[in-house]
Formats: sequence, C-alpha cells, structure tokens
Amino acid sequence: MRIMIVPATLLACAVAACSSPESEQQAPAEPVEAQAPVEAVAVLRTADGTEVGRATAMPDGESVAIALRVEGLEPGERGVHIHETGSCEGPDFTSAGAHWNPASAMHGLEHPEGQHAGDMPNLTVAADGAGTLGYTLVGATFDGLMDADGSAFVIHADRDDQTTDPSGDSGNRIACGVFEAG
Repeated sequence: MRIMIVPATLLACAVAACSSPESEQQAPAEPVEAQAPVEAVAVLRTADGTEVGRATAMPDGESVAIALRVEGLEPGERGVHIHETGSCEGPDFTSAGAHWNPASAMHGLEHPEGQHAGDMPNLTVAADGAGTLGYTLVGATFDGLMDADGSAFVIHADRDDQTTDPSGDSGNRIACGVFEAG
C-alpha cells in the first residue's frame, strides 16, 4: 500500500478551484453620488483680456458667501454685482445681462423695497490698485447662482449709490468673469 503525501498548497488550490462561484461573488459596489461643488470661481478680466482678480462663491447655509480679490485697477470705489447670465463678451460685457434678481426686487442695499440677490457693497480699490471684499448675498442660493445659464461677476467703473434702480448709477462695466464650479 502506497501513501501519497500531497503538499498543503496543492490541496488548498484544489479546494479553491472546486468551490462554487456564488460563494466568491462580492456584493455590488455602492453607487458613488456626485458631490455638489463646494465653490465656484469667476476669473475677472478687462475688455482687453487682462486678469484683474477673482471672485469666489461658496454655499453658506441658505445664502451664498462671496470673497473678492482684485489688483491692477484704478483706485476708488467700484460697484460690484452678480449678473444674471454667465457670459462676459467684451468690450462692454452687456452679455452678462442685468443684476441677478430672482425675486424681482428693487436695486440697492439701502433701497426700502429690498435688494437684488446680486447686490453687494462697493469695492474700495486702494492706491496700489488692490482691493478685497467679503459679503454674504441676501436671497441667494448656490444652485440659483449655478443655474443652466450661469452667472457672472461684474465690476463697474463707478461707485454704486445703493438705491437707484436698476444698477445704482454704477457706470460702465470694466471687468467681468463667469462663475465656474471648482
């Protein structure tokens, strides 16, 4: 009588080959949900294409927080607003449309009948051409900002008087940028 010694590794391979396919199947992977963007950035350019700053929008509960940083602009106060269409065709940037105003309100932070969702305080540009501004938009949602036709951030030549409808007498549009999810 002959006794055969089978190495353990060979035996393990034979057993694994004989197991049923069902016992080795893994549970299907959980679907990966797309996460909503946590911010959107508008690169601000003048009519000749010179980059002069960036506006960053971030969801902030039921509002939208805006952080603006500019450089290379003439010193003084400038009206700044979110405009209703994500388009910045020069030289006058009128393709950005009117101020973002989903509630059909009046213009200006000081207007007794409310304000546009895209209205903001004036930006102060220092003697060195730089300026920053942080503001939380009233009556705004991140989904609304990033809707099908997008939104643009516009810098105007003059200060916004915060009451005159529809644009606060803030003058020509001197820089514009379209918000893009980041």
